[in-house]
Amino acid sequence: MKFNRCFAVTKRIFKTFRHDKRSLGLILFAPILAMFLFGIAFSGDVEDIKVIIVDEDEGLFNGTDIVMISENIVGEFDKDVLNIEYLSDLKKAEKKVEDGEAWAVIYFPRYFTRDVFLTAENSSYVGNISIIVKIDKTNVNIDSAINRQLQDALLAVVESSGRALPMRIDNSDPIYGENIQFTDFLVPGVMVFAAFVLTLILTLLTFVNEKTTNTLDRILASPLKEQELVLGYAIAFGILGMIQSSILLIIAILVFDITIVGNALLAYLIVALLAVTSQSLGILLSSLAQREAQAIQFIPIIILPTFLLSGIFWPLEAIPAELRPVSYILAPTYAIRGLRSVMLRGWGLSKVIVDIFVLGSFAILFLGLSVVMLKRRKE
Repeated sequence: MKFNRCFAVTKRIFKTFRHDKRSLGLILFAPILAMFLFGIAFSGDVEDIKVIIVDEDEGLFNGTDIVMISENIVGEFDKDVLNIEYLSDLKKAEKKVEDGEAWAVIYFPRYFTRDVFLTAENSSYVGNISIIVKIDKTNVNIDSAINRQLQDALLAVVESSGRALPMRIDNSDPIYGENIQFTDFLVPGVMVFAAFVLTLILTLLTFVNEKTTNTLDRILASPLKEQELVLGYAIAFGILGMIQSSILLIIAILVFDITIVGNALLAYLIVALLAVTSQSLGILLSSLAQREAQAIQFIPIIILPTFLLSGIFWPLEAIPAELRPVSYILAPTYAIRGLRSVMLRGWGLSKVIVDIFVLGSFAILFLGLSVVMLKRRKE
């Protein structure tokens, strides 16, 4: 073996990069993007969780002023973690959680402070010392954060009072997700991620391969119109996305015993729309790549933001505020929100119509841009 020949090959490869500024830029940019996104995304704690306080506690007069344990507890909450709204009507508060406008209702009953002090003095006294928490448990991270805030607040109040105060947290009757497990939360994310990534990669590589083999030029030279070609791809990969989701869903049900509350057909619709959006994006990206090596370099730039910022594996509330706006320009954000609402909350079409509309808008936009790019290539 002659090393000068090896070095000649190495030199030729670097010369190729010198004339291919796009590939060189992607090679340098991709690891920077990865470290930046991972570093910021994983450093964030769950914040800005919308909760509603319904405080009917009348407090207890101690001879000089009125003591209200409920106010002391709320005062110990971290306001960066919990975004608190006050309502006086428990039913209206619960309705907000049911509609997805808040994550939990924290309810203090009328004689809460009085019963806590009376129970502390006489253990045989039967009073209402429970803080009622009506919560949406479909997101395990948010559920844990709310309960941690409550437990820390109770501990702080007990320590500041200097005496044992018997108080309980009653979250036995959640609004959503009564028997939810972490797997139930995870599987919709896996379905969205798999459908989006696999469809994107398959479309991107397929289209680039047709370009490199001149198949695409021959197709465009035929009477077939650009919009017909793009729509054909949309239908095909939409079906593939549904097949992938069906396989994942069957495995989830048979192997992991996942909870599915809502309509499976509506869940399929959401995933199919995401697949159409993904394949349209793949066609757009293929117009920027001249060969498969360049196409592959686009994958981490698309996958990393999707993985980290779309709420697939942890909530948007855990994403730093400066990055959160990026989440709302990613199509998977709406797919995972809609899919979890259908599968775990049991929501119908009327409650996820906004997510479906946004996904449909992404699909139409990318399909339209794909047609434009194909027409430019034909010209």
